[in-house]
Amino acid sequence: MKRLQHLFLILLLAMPLGAFAQGWPSNYGGVMLQSFYWGSYTESSWSNLTQQADTLSKYFNLIWAPPSGYPNTTSNNMGYYPIYWLKQNSAFGSESDLRTMIKTFKAKGTGIIADVVINHKNGPSNWCSFANESVTGQNTDKTYSVTWDNTNYTQICSDDEGNTNTASEAYGKIKGNKDTGLNDGGCRDLDHTNATTQKNVETYEDFLLNEMEYAGFRYDFVKGYAPTYIKMYNTAASPKYSVGEYWQGSVTDTKTGDHPFGGVKDWVDATGKTSAAFDFPMKYFIQDAFGSNNWNKLTDYANGKTTLMGTDGYARYAVTFVDNHDTGEPHDNPSPLRANIAAANAYILAMPGTPCIWISHWTAYKTIIKKCILARKLAGITNTSTVETSVGSTAGYYAKVKGTKGEVLIVMGSSTGVDTTGFQLACEGENFKYYVSNGLDISGIKSIKDEASNWTAPSFCKVNDGETCAFFEVPSSWSGVTKVNCWAWDASGNYTSGNWPGAACTKVGTTTAGNTVYKWTWDGTYTGTTATTPTHIIFSANTGSPQQNDMTFKNGNYYNLSTVAGNVIDSPATAIRTINASTTASDASWYTLSGVRLSKEPTEKGVYIHEGKKVIK
Repeated sequence: MKRLQHLFLILLLAMPLGAFAQGWPSNYGGVMLQSFYWGSYTESSWSNLTQQADTLSKYFNLIWAPPSGYPNTTSNNMGYYPIYWLKQNSAFGSESDLRTMIKTFKAKGTGIIADVVINHKNGPSNWCSFANESVTGQNTDKTYSVTWDNTNYTQICSDDEGNTNTASEAYGKIKGNKDTGLNDGGCRDLDHTNATTQKNVETYEDFLLNEMEYAGFRYDFVKGYAPTYIKMYNTAASPKYSVGEYWQGSVTDTKTGDHPFGGVKDWVDATGKTSAAFDFPMKYFIQDAFGSNNWNKLTDYANGKTTLMGTDGYARYAVTFVDNHDTGEPHDNPSPLRANIAAANAYILAMPGTPCIWISHWTAYKTIIKKCILARKLAGITNTSTVETSVGSTAGYYAKVKGTKGEVLIVMGSSTGVDTTGFQLACEGENFKYYVSNGLDISGIKSIKDEASNWTAPSFCKVNDGETCAFFEVPSSWSGVTKVNCWAWDASGNYTSGNWPGAACTKVGTTTAGNTVYKWTWDGTYTGTTATTPTHIIFSANTGSPQQNDMTFKNGNYYNLSTVAGNVIDSPATAIRTINASTTASDASWYTLSGVRLSKEPTEKGVYIHEGKKVIK
């Protein structure tokens, strides 16, 4: 026995240090939620997320939270320009609130992922004079300390603006080495070659994992420093989950310009595979395919190493996503997917890799996403599952994926000739159907009901009886907009003249947030033979740019740039369409409070609208 133990110890010591920090678990079946968007201080507060723990933990195994370090204010600051590392008060709540949230989710089997910003830092009041910190852990009873050289500034890169800008108190005094990655002009770039900097980062990550009880790390702006330091820090901290924001649209690439470490796969390799990466190539692949119904393109996910998920041996390290806080609104200059959003989320929830759902999509398509997550887990789809079939055409696409408990069949667009033998329909939405193997119990999926929306329409949004219309809230990112157009159509014709950009909309009011709202009303014109109701709609500004991508039309819908906020007819704020007060035959009809016209006078108890008045029966 001693000889075997001795042999094991020799083998253990002979293994590379990185062998125990494998970046992301293999055969992992979890789903992650990004719990914030830019400025979501209320929705993403620690206390608000804690209140949703029972629901969120049923669907998500990991929740990526925004930066939690104190940025010198607790108001309107996302924390991406860090000042304190060990002080955990932020615009999202107090340290006590944060600890409660982490413990609450941990008890339910869901881990919280820390947003780790270690490329750059600022001082509390000056450019380069950083705050020394020391705290004693409540859980570990351990003293955590980080110290900074505020004399020779040896922990700041010598080519940083702090050394070259005369406004800096450290102008010409910084003694650190040159940056090992790209520069961030808004903060001081840390010199990761410095031993004290390295020790500080290791202390900080020890604090996050063992004192604050985070489950793992999301590394921000990893283009800013060499990936060998990710390997160093992950080897020291041994997080089970590590994912880097290497924002690059290629899997492999030449090391140059804005991609100093090559493509996303190259970066993962350079970390010694101690970290996964967000699959930005997949994000842009999805945007191209789903944004224009280019279904045939989906067959290319694995051809020519188009995506990290589709690259042999790297699906394990691919955290797939449709949009995030930077690519979606309300961030400056976003590049979001604006069409087939539910279908795109269904796609990543059927494929290998670890899906990360953005909270804005979760909020807008909650029922569909819930069903897809349950279907994925029911079939046992993991980050290393095998895609058995992948077939595309101009009409649609379908893929069959093998899980540990069954198979899923995801069908996109209007794909024909798909053999569904052996499968049952688990859920569906616009342009997709999600099947799972026969024999799997889908009763839990079928029991999920549509959640009542808590959205209320602005009081100035009205829908008249018999009116076909839609509303559009101009996003803040569309500056200088003086005209909004509508383009609405179905398979047979166009409802807005047939000449792009379509019909001019009417300004109806301004939201409390200061955004202008426009209304389009169909004037009865139609380029086809027999008009019914539009199936799709696009709003655009000025002479047609910027614009939305295709959106599904429903009468009375209230559209944001990439989502449907709600429906004015169904909204509790309006309760019913505006009905003309004249005593015509149509006015004598009976309506429900949601605006549905009844075929005859109701006999059931309730509140109705009749001849323009509320009637209680």
